[in-house]
Amino acid sequence: MLKFSYCNATDLNQALVQCRFAGSFGPLSSRRRSPRAVVSCSRSNLTPIQAVLSCQQQVRSDPVESELGSLADRLRLGGLTEDGLSYKEKFIIRCYEVGINKTATIETIANLLQEVGGNHAQNVGFSRDGFATSPTMRKLHLIWVTARMHIEVYKYPAWSDVIEIETWCQNEGRIGTRRDWILKDVATGEVIGRATSKWVMMNEDTRRLQKVSDDVKEEYLVFCPREPRLAFPEENNKSLKKISKLEDPVQYSRLGLMPRRADLDMNQHVNNVTYIGWVLESMPEEIIDTHELQTITLDYRRECQRDDVVDSLTGPELAEGSEIHGTNGSATAITREDDLDCHQFLHLLRLSSDGQEINRGRTEWRKKRT
Repeated sequence: MLKFSYCNATDLNQALVQCRFAGSFGPLSSRRRSPRAVVSCSRSNLTPIQAVLSCQQQVRSDPVESELGSLADRLRLGGLTEDGLSYKEKFIIRCYEVGINKTATIETIANLLQEVGGNHAQNVGFSRDGFATSPTMRKLHLIWVTARMHIEVYKYPAWSDVIEIETWCQNEGRIGTRRDWILKDVATGEVIGRATSKWVMMNEDTRRLQKVSDDVKEEYLVFCPREPRLAFPEENNKSLKKISKLEDPVQYSRLGLMPRRADLDMNQHVNNVTYIGWVLESMPEEIIDTHELQTITLDYRRECQRDDVVDSLTGPELAEGSEIHGTNGSATAITREDDLDCHQFLHLLRLSSDGQEINRGRTEWRKKRT
């Protein structure tokens, strides 16, 4: 999934005087020049983003890929916003994306976030193989992996509802990037959800994390917001909350979960959406029957491979002012009176073999709507 870094408008304008490419859409920095292909692009009547995309279209060397991309772009209900710094796409909720509550599942929401992020990457000209990688990343066998995901859903869309998702990316420190989303109900214009994520770079061969180099960042500079833009601008919002580790003994568990072939992504590891399903497998039935998920935060600690066996553990998170009642590891969180309809849980996914931590999670649940 694609991420971007901040860019300087003056440097951008200088780089756009003459766009240089080596085979496919490449770095915008004038200090890395390629003698193989130089395409001059007039900036007359074009915004900086439009100028870059115009250059890119002129140098596409694969007519089959170009035609397929053009067809997909025409069929999608989405595209870059006017300033080119974010991407919006509309989706119809399908019958197979609806769960027991007769609304889209949280896995559906997460998959759509991933889809719109990938489409954003393709729309600005990065690789169409699903990895959303830049030329430098492909040369060095680098890929993006999820480090943290936070999703809040205020109202779940139902079957045949149409939603619009906007996404954009920004720099996130020295070792990663971030992608944010806003979800709206097209019929009402109401914001029905928000999400944010952090991503880090990994070497596809060694499976080791790697610092995001300046060379890679330069390939994304033109597509990032000029000023920080956050889906959760509120101070001390829940996306910033640290997740405490769930310790034994736990109240709820589901042991022996195994990845299916369909759970593996193109990077040959378990897709990040699969972890959401595993986390929910150990939720108590009485909560599932009476409540719906409103917030989920996941910290991804290590890769999960095809042959791994996973244990899913869940326990109540104690809010400030809570008390615990129970013995033998059975604990019940007693919250303040105004929070009786809201429940918080901590989650842990770990390897069955040696207990290594795979994923740490936190969820909040609200009473189901009548």
